[in-house]
Amino acid sequence: MKKVLFILSALALLVSVGYVNGQVGKTFPVMTCENIQDQKVNLPEATKGKYTILGLAYSQKAEENLLTWLQPAFTTFIEKRKQDLFSMNYDVNVYFIAMFTGANQSAYQASVKRTKQNLQDVLRPHVLFYKGDIDTYQKELSMKNKELPYIFVLDDEGNIVHFTSGAYSDEKMEAIEEVLSDEE
Repeated sequence: MKKVLFILSALALLVSVGYVNGQVGKTFPVMTCENIQDQKVNLPEATKGKYTILGLAYSQKAEENLLTWLQPAFTTFIEKRKQDLFSMNYDVNVYFIAMFTGANQSAYQASVKRTKQNLQDVLRPHVLFYKGDIDTYQKELSMKNKELPYIFVLDDEGNIVHFTSGAYSDEKMEAIEEVLSDEE
């Protein structure tokens, strides 16, 4: 019985980091986004040559959970590399992507406008917007639960090397840092 519980626990862990669902090792599917300056950003092409952290949300609830990642990711991957000489110096792209799909596409322009007015300047380069179909991403990235944000770490070629979902936790951040530290 203990052996069965161990196997089930190990399987649950592998699913939570994307190994069983098949995200890890795949190339991130092409996604055309728009930045705050209304410029097109083609992922993963725009990120090649540098490791990248992508946070995706395609519902209001997922966006609320994605916001829990904003400050910790900013502090860990952007701000620290400029201010703290004793911390790990991560040279990564970081993007938070609001996805407008299905009926939510009608809210795209108003949301982009509101974000432009309210977003702090320091965060502007890290926010992208996607408008279009969700089916490809749900299928290829196993983004089944619309209430969760999905966090992907891409290598310098655009391949997924780590995956997690849900609200921020220290454990999830440590796992991302471990992946990035292994690549330094």
